[in-house]
Amino acid sequence: MKNTGVVRRLDELGRITLPMELRKTMNLKEKDALQISVEDDKIILEKYTPCDIFTGSTENLIEFCGKKVSVETIRRLAQLAGLDT
Repeated sequence: MKNTGVVRRLDELGRITLPMELRKTMNLKEKDALQISVEDDKIILEKYTPCDIFTGSTENLIEFCGKKVSVETIRRLAQLAGLDT
């Protein structure tokens, strides 16, 4: 992990501002979604990429009940259920 040397304070709503240089380096644009994870005592921000909730695939996604599922997973689930595809 690379330390940037940049320190930011949380505002009254718990927000921070990412420096412009970091946003450019990471190709982050206004309104991009970030995924927040915690590992030990670290908060990790990653650019969010929608993926299949079962396999992690990022190709041919369909949204169903607010979740992303790939066409391939749907085919495999249909086969498991005994449905012709």
